[in-house]
Amino acid sequence: MTWVILAFVSALCLGFYDISKKVALRDGSVVDVLTASILISSCILLIPLLLSRLAPSMMAGTAFYVPTLDLRGHLLTVLKSVIVLSSWLCAYLALKHLPISVVSPWQATRPMWTLIGAMLIFGERLNPWQWTGVLLAIGSIFLFSFSSLTRNPSPVTPHPLTANRYYLALALAIIIGAGSGLYDKYIMRLYDHNAVQVYYTLYQAVMMLVFCYIHHRRHPSPVPPHPSPVTRNPLPLIPISLISVFLVISDNVYMLALQDPDSMIAVVSTIRRGGTVIGFAYGLIFLKEKDPYKKVLCMLGILAGLICLALGS
Repeated sequence: MTWVILAFVSALCLGFYDISKKVALRDGSVVDVLTASILISSCILLIPLLLSRLAPSMMAGTAFYVPTLDLRGHLLTVLKSVIVLSSWLCAYLALKHLPISVVSPWQATRPMWTLIGAMLIFGERLNPWQWTGVLLAIGSIFLFSFSSLTRNPSPVTPHPLTANRYYLALALAIIIGAGSGLYDKYIMRLYDHNAVQVYYTLYQAVMMLVFCYIHHRRHPSPVPPHPSPVTRNPLPLIPISLISVFLVISDNVYMLALQDPDSMIAVVSTIRRGGTVIGFAYGLIFLKEKDPYKKVLCMLGILAGLICLALGS
């Protein structure tokens, strides 16, 4: 039962992570916000790493101790960083060039593919309560993705000759994202969750710095002839810092949940997706978004699914 509680804590933090990300992206570009948040996360995780190396006797036995990884562990962790960043980049590429009416429903199917992979690869079998919870949660998320299209039509219409590459990017984002959860369960059975999280974040920071450099070289920001410091928009550091804090906590308890031999990635991943309820509530209460009744129904469906998952697990 502990792994279920940890999954709910991860979902709660992931919901606040989404809100912080939405606030940060109002004043910053996707690449800059993503890079800055990963760098802050790396700085946070460097503290327990350095303490574990400089004062191992003090850190040993605590929840923050970071054990060493062998060469295979480092290679597997690098692969995890590549998988996550590949999924993100494919998703951003598809979102930029395809209509939201295509991207949103497709992305809503990702937990379903994780479920199928968990059953085929790890032989997970859900009981009736868990099946009810998964279907309710995934179905509600899928319905919400459709309901949001009526108020967010997309003007993006790619040329027929170039559209195929963006559909391929969207498909890859979904498949890689689903595979990422399955890979997490595999690696968590081999290595300590603190070590994987710390080194995975550090490797990810290096990769994002390289990508950010290449991105700004290829797409330089226009410089006005007489730049004024008054009109300059700095990165929103407070929401970006909150992105890092919530993501670090969410990933840590998520990986800890997967280390439990009884944990089921199909259940954990669905519960984590349930964190979207926090974002729904934020949009309704603070942003006064339209179609409140549809959103409330979707929220109730997700909550009912999470309750069934808790009862069944």
